[in-house]
Amino acid sequence: MPYLGLIVMILWIVCLVDVIVADEHAVRNLPKVGWIFVVLLVPLLGPALWIVVGRPDHGFAPRRPVAPPSAFPEYDRPGRHVAQRSGEDEEFLRRCRERAEEQRRIAREQRQKNPDADGESVG
Repeated sequence: MPYLGLIVMILWIVCLVDVIVADEHAVRNLPKVGWIFVVLLVPLLGPALWIVVGRPDHGFAPRRPVAPPSAFPEYDRPGRHVAQRSGEDEEFLRRCRERAEEQRRIAREQRQKNPDADGESVG
């Protein structure tokens, strides 16, 4: 039995890494930080408890098909910002239009001041 300590250490390291990389919402029965403390502080029982009662279920439930990633990944995140007050959205859009018009006006003035620079590319 000289290898029992090595086996316990390998199990401890594997379970600790597994707890760290597990998704926070998928961990069962305790928060993720709680499982880290259990695995760290209870040498043989902690990793065994993690495997039996804490580890997320992978492969036991039928997997749902994963939707293909969209061209705009910022919209795929849960909890992304959704406008709550349409009045604020209208105000924001009005300011965006005003800023765009101001930028167009400045660009027209610059083109009128320097007409030979318009359309030429360096290279």
